[in-house]
Amino acid sequence: MPLKKGSSQSVVNIINIKTFVDDWKKDGSIGISHPSTKEKAVKQAVAIVLTKAGKSRNAHAGA
Repeated sequence: MPLKKGSSQSVVNIINIKTFVDDWKKDGSIGISHPSTKEKAVKQAVAIVLTKAGKSRNAHAGA
């Protein structure tokens, strides 16, 4: 499933993050990196989704 595009809250949601984590579960990698644990994979997925939406993690955490 392709990622949703945009910068709204609906884009930065569990569906886009779940897409990356599911990819990690299948082949052990997110993009070109290989997070060793699920926790690291989730953190990296959140960072990627926020970057693609043009937001920072700190601004998102407070919202």
